[in-house]
Amino acid sequence: MPRSRRGPLKSAVASIIVSPVRRCSRTACGRPAVATLTYVYADSTAVLGPLATYAEPHCYDLCAEHSERLTAPRGWEVVRLAEASGPARPSGDDLEALANAVREAARPHERTTDAGGRSGADPVEVGRRGHLRVLRSPDS
Repeated sequence: MPRSRRGPLKSAVASIIVSPVRRCSRTACGRPAVATLTYVYADSTAVLGPLATYAEPHCYDLCAEHSERLTAPRGWEVVRLAEASGPARPSGDDLEALANAVREAARPHERTTDAGGRSGADPVEVGRRGHLRVLRSPDS
């Protein structure tokens, strides 16, 4: 590195140290961000939810004060998503429904064929809506 009479030359570009804590996106606010704001222009909706895992260019991180005071333009709706305090855990009803589904899938089904060669236990499609199908068992 070249030396001057005053000592080693310093870089003309200042070093910018990036904080690992994400800050509020509002101008002149340096508080830590706790929520993420996203606009859904097609639905005229502003969605305010828990702080996103990653900073996205089309989202705005807000501190607690600015997220509480958030208002949307006239004609827009603000949707505030509840912050989950921890990972969602299955309830007893969910586990019971899962166990019943596994038992039903493991149960052997009798298949009888009619004169047309069709299986009598196969469901019959009654209707369709998009990718969903309405099925009716031939027994009922």
